[in-house]
Amino acid sequence: MKPVIALVGRPNVGKSTLFNRLTRTRDAIVADFPGLTRDRQYGDGRLGDRPYTVVDTGGIGESEEGIDRPMTDQALQAVGEADVVLFLVDGRAGLTAADEQVASELRKLPKPVFLAVNKTDGLDPDTALADFYGLGLTELFPIAAAHGRGVRGMITEVLKEFPEAEEGDGEPADPDTVRVAVLGRPNVGKSTLINRILGEERVVVFDQAGTTRDTIEVPFVRQDRNGDGERNYVLIDTAGIRRRGKVHETIEKFSVIKALQAVDAAQVVMVVVDARDGITDQDLHLLGYVLETGRALVIAVNKWDGLEADHRQWVKRELERRLHFAPWVKVHFISALHGTGVGDLFGFIERAWDSAFIKLGSNALTRMLQDITHSHPPPRAGRFRAKLRYAHLGGSNPPTVVIHGNRTESLPNSYQRYLENKFRELLKIEGSPIRLELKSGDNPYEGRKTQLTDRQIKRKRRMMKHVKK
Repeated sequence: MKPVIALVGRPNVGKSTLFNRLTRTRDAIVADFPGLTRDRQYGDGRLGDRPYTVVDTGGIGESEEGIDRPMTDQALQAVGEADVVLFLVDGRAGLTAADEQVASELRKLPKPVFLAVNKTDGLDPDTALADFYGLGLTELFPIAAAHGRGVRGMITEVLKEFPEAEEGDGEPADPDTVRVAVLGRPNVGKSTLINRILGEERVVVFDQAGTTRDTIEVPFVRQDRNGDGERNYVLIDTAGIRRRGKVHETIEKFSVIKALQAVDAAQVVMVVVDARDGITDQDLHLLGYVLETGRALVIAVNKWDGLEADHRQWVKRELERRLHFAPWVKVHFISALHGTGVGDLFGFIERAWDSAFIKLGSNALTRMLQDITHSHPPPRAGRFRAKLRYAHLGGSNPPTVVIHGNRTESLPNSYQRYLENKFRELLKIEGSPIRLELKSGDNPYEGRKTQLTDRQIKRKRRMMKHVKK
């Protein structure tokens, strides 16, 4: 098994910078801003042939009030899961009371704890370390996470505590893993929903818009809807997305960008809507973005419990009216806080994923196309009618039906929508968009009309000469 390394320390000591350095990614948002990281963030790294997993955590040790309390709980859970702890301190700021408090707790752990003195670039290493020997941690490393100085040597020492990975470790990702991005406006209950699904406080939940800042990926296993096996999932919690005019902080802009990138990395997107507000213009903008990417889509209307009957009817009418452009989208009414309807979501998520990655041979699709055009032929365009000859699948997520024929460019939009709806019906596609790609082949007889006519004329002349004789 890969060793798990937890990064802990007070806010703004460089944990996310070190996380990005160790995983060679930019998954963790980094800024000169204390308290930026709030949830546990997992990432994989490798030193030569030695793989490992790194866990980034929020800052601890400075406060137990407000949102700092759940952030500390997240960090403590990461420490409990880890095989080794890397305790980061700020070499420029020197030793603080918060550092001493964290160190006193870490010394009680029955697992290795290493002290990384960060931001020592430009400082004498002995001077930078001097204050921190009093913490009682024997393994001290001066590093500069932003520039990578000292990081490789430190991780080499950390990994010496663990056996080398055997051949075959680090299995490739399961292609059948369902990646679900949870998207929505701030404070609609995305993190509460993820915690309810997982049955633990995996991400920080706080009654404050913008609590989630990073994009957090959480893998887990769940029994499939048939009950005869298990299925791997990755839930992707994202930052709330407000209207562009209301996004002012640079940190929030980065969070929004990472949330939209999560849509591209997902296969199914679950957009969470607040039932108290109904479906807003911003919700429609998010839905439009998801549809442009072609991802399978599920809508979860949260906070449904406790609403009066009249308000529920109004929400349903608004959803029906404003989602007319995507009538195939499945809408589910849930309460993430109380768990009402949450378990039913996965049946629809699985069907949406299965639809997005449907497999079907060209012969079957061509027969469907022939049946469709036989019952309702394409309309004429002038003197001619488009001829649709055969079809095949041209891609997945979204499923793309490629139709070959003659004069396909003359098909009106209304007939293309008819084809799309009929294929959706026959293929039983639920919760996923479907795209048509029309291709016109060259007419093999084009340019040969005059040649054939001349041949016929010569034949007639020979016959006339024979008759005269």
